[in-house]
Amino acid sequence: MNQKRIAGTLQCARLALSMLVALCGAERATTQGQNAEPASPLDAKTAGNPQAVPVLGVEVMKSYPHDPHAFTQGLEYHDGYLYESTGRSGQSSLRRSILETGKILKRVSLPPQYFGEGLTIFHGKIYQLTWLSKIGFIYDVRTFRQVGEFHYESEGWGLTHDETSLILSDGSNKLQFIDPVSFGITRTLEVYAGNEAVTNLNELEYINGEILANIWHSSRIARIEPRSGHVLAWIDLSSVVTRAKHEPEEVLNGIAYDTKRRRLLVTGKDWAEILEIKIDANPNQRLAPVVSSNHVKK
Repeated sequence: MNQKRIAGTLQCARLALSMLVALCGAERATTQGQNAEPASPLDAKTAGNPQAVPVLGVEVMKSYPHDPHAFTQGLEYHDGYLYESTGRSGQSSLRRSILETGKILKRVSLPPQYFGEGLTIFHGKIYQLTWLSKIGFIYDVRTFRQVGEFHYESEGWGLTHDETSLILSDGSNKLQFIDPVSFGITRTLEVYAGNEAVTNLNELEYINGEILANIWHSSRIARIEPRSGHVLAWIDLSSVVTRAKHEPEEVLNGIAYDTKRRRLLVTGKDWAEILEIKIDANPNQRLAPVVSSNHVKK
């Protein structure tokens, strides 16, 4: 009996010790998390209850001129110039311009049967999507000479890249990671805000380890964690959208990032300006509804 009591006492002591170690480990992890640098300099707070996605406001820092007849589908800032893909059949183009003046330095028109969509610049080449044709075009970034093409099975909406892959949106809640050599899909990422799928993912930009995505017909940009697909935060641009009167299809669409000067740029379809914005680092911790749309993409 005494041996049983001793054994029982030892077992309780071991259990108490293991709980103490676990608590100390949790406290250490919490302290490390508080002292760690944020995952992205876009703002300081992204964690929290996945159901209560933080909503971040913005401040307009500067306005730059933009062609009010450019139906913006893709936007990227690269080596001191702004690159843009515009849409609409018969009007689609690829452009290089000076941000500060809006002057177009180079322009290539797509054949009239193609509706231009997202673009990205990767290893000295421009990759440009088309909407329904399931074909993309590859250009030399310096000369704009077409050097190839690639094919995909879905619609083409937005395009960006990480260190190894092209990343394509097709209007669903899925992002396709595509090998830039074989153009095969290496993985598919489903995007969720809490437990709800985020559809209408449109123009994309990969910034500091996160994917930013315009939500079509919405005044919000989603900040997406590229491993889990979780929306880390919403960037609320309602104050930007209401700066000027826009027609129903002249929606917010276009994200570009100047890595050297750390400037975040946004615009919209047929907007007369490109805006440099600063994101509020103090989010509202409130539930953000997932945006859906019954519009037909044009």
